[in-house]
Amino acid sequence: MQDHKTKILAVCNQVRQGTLMETLDIEYVDVGENFLIARMPVGPKVFQPDGVLHGGATVALAESVGSAASYIFLDANKLVVRGIEIAANHVKSVREGFVYAKAAMIHKGRTTQLWEIKVTNEEGELISNCKLTTIALPKA
Repeated sequence: MQDHKTKILAVCNQVRQGTLMETLDIEYVDVGENFLIARMPVGPKVFQPDGVLHGGATVALAESVGSAASYIFLDANKLVVRGIEIAANHVKSVREGFVYAKAAMIHKGRTTQLWEIKVTNEEGELISNCKLTTIALPKA
């Protein structure tokens, strides 16, 4: 399992090159049977003007990890996945360190999937609770 896990994380981190995920320094760090975890450093690149993590950067992290999880847990060879709705409740500010986003599937339909993505700080405190809906369509 460890070798399989290492390969999945390597692919996730490789395909982020030249994308928003690379710009925000998002890194995929753990995967399990029903979850994927990514982390993002908190610093000036993702700050609001008052020096705290921007909610939009948090949502970008959440959608990135949820969409990547869709590719892992669905048949990525036959399907293209897109996020179609995301909602976020931001409950705590962060000024430094890393935030971690853990995507876990709530519903796995043939066409739509529902993900819960909890974003936490390094102490495990909840920063944002996000819900992402993805759609999986046959590749043309």
